[in-house]
Amino acid sequence: MVSRELIAASTRPLVLAVLAKGENYGYAIIQQVRELSGGDLEWSEGMLYPVLHRLEQEKLIVGFWKEAENGRQRRYYRTSAAGKKALEKERIQWQTVHSTLTALWESKLCLT
Repeated sequence: MVSRELIAASTRPLVLAVLAKGENYGYAIIQQVRELSGGDLEWSEGMLYPVLHRLEQEKLIVGFWKEAENGRQRRYYRTSAAGKKALEKERIQWQTVHSTLTALWESKLCLT
């Protein structure tokens, strides 16, 4: 399992990345992240919805009501133009962190 701290830090770029692939609703976002992580990233609705609301307030995503296949109304989200730009910045930052950690882990300095 991934630590709560790392899950919290990665929520924003993960939500933006999922929504960049197409509109989606909260529970489906949770399921998609769980599947993509092989079950290592376990999000709750109580954790996700504040993030969605914050991203919506920042105008990085747009929320709208839509009728689901079962006839019920569901709140869907999609990225805005600003959200796509924010995702690109997040991607660059996470790649920097990843490459730095990889370099450290592959060096003998980290093993001592």
